[in-house]
Amino acid sequence: MLVISGEIKVAPESRVKAVAAMIRVEQATRKESGCLTYTFYSDLEDPDCLRIFEEWESDAALAAHFKAPHIAVFRTEMAEVKVLSRQIKKYEVTGISIL
Repeated sequence: MLVISGEIKVAPESRVKAVAAMIRVEQATRKESGCLTYTFYSDLEDPDCLRIFEEWESDAALAAHFKAPHIAVFRTEMAEVKVLSRQIKKYEVTGISIL
């Protein structure tokens, strides 16, 4: 399994546009084969810091995701957002424990 986790900090004037684009891409992505979890959310202390958390069954599922038409639309929409910083990491998970 793969986990993607990160943050995108946007300028306050871009937040509404970014959130709208993120909601649309969430809705489409959650229907993809191999997608276990896909969500954006706001940092509790910094509302302009938008976090992403994803879980994928495989590298192949993630690769197909990046080629999906809604990802091209999302990239176009996000090009109009003033992004201040972006840090997203991919983790390969070999085991899971319930805490």
